[in-house]
Amino acid sequence: MAEKEPDWQYGYGADGAALVRYERGEREGRPWADRLAVVDPRADLAAQVAHVRAEMAGWVVSGPVGLGQELVRQGASVLRHGHTMQRALTDAPPAEGWEAWAATPLRHGFRTVPCDRGAAALLPASLAAFGPGHPDHRPEEHADDQPAVQRLAELLAGEVIGPLLSSSALVVDEADRVVAGAVLTDWNGLPWIASVFRDPALGYPGLGRDLLRRAVGAVALAGRTDIGLAVTEGNTARRLYEEMGFTVTETSLTVIVP
Repeated sequence: MAEKEPDWQYGYGADGAALVRYERGEREGRPWADRLAVVDPRADLAAQVAHVRAEMAGWVVSGPVGLGQELVRQGASVLRHGHTMQRALTDAPPAEGWEAWAATPLRHGFRTVPCDRGAAALLPASLAAFGPGHPDHRPEEHADDQPAVQRLAELLAGEVIGPLLSSSALVVDEADRVVAGAVLTDWNGLPWIASVFRDPALGYPGLGRDLLRRAVGAVALAGRTDIGLAVTEGNTARRLYEEMGFTVTETSLTVIVP
């Protein structure tokens, strides 16, 4: 299945010409202009910033780094500096084959189960994976934080980055406790790795890599042609993604517009 064209929304300049386009959504409880791009080649940075500040005050905006940096200089706060990465699944399969990736064994007695448990069951391991010092750490979140549970529940329900894919999987220990997971969704027709996490306190370095190989292998064996993900600037997992054949296709800065 090919990636579907987003339902683009447009912002117009004073002359009535389309100035920017974006995909409308919601993030952090605010309107979200995702994948914002300038479509009027005559618009300089000042015109872009003026339009965003006038028409999207209070919004979350994800767009070009230069635009985001100028908005930050004018009072916007940064939510994320990230990179979109994709891997073709048909042109360059791994030397050992997709079947081997999909069957990557797990160690230490862990086992995989479908990603069909509630958000509260996944949250402790997810929070531990993005602890202090991680670029995606949210210091305000904790295991009994209802907003955090709600955000994860919305992701699992397909309300954030598209419906959950069957290639998603959780890893549980002998006590049937979730210790890691790979959450994959269908984002406009593109299989998307929405989250990969493991609780580092439980050991098993490499569990995230093994789980990711299994997930990507399953997507490839299902006949999909490409897979994507997003990684925050400074996240060392980017090296793993590059080793697995992912390449950067886009870089953006996400800010809250003052």
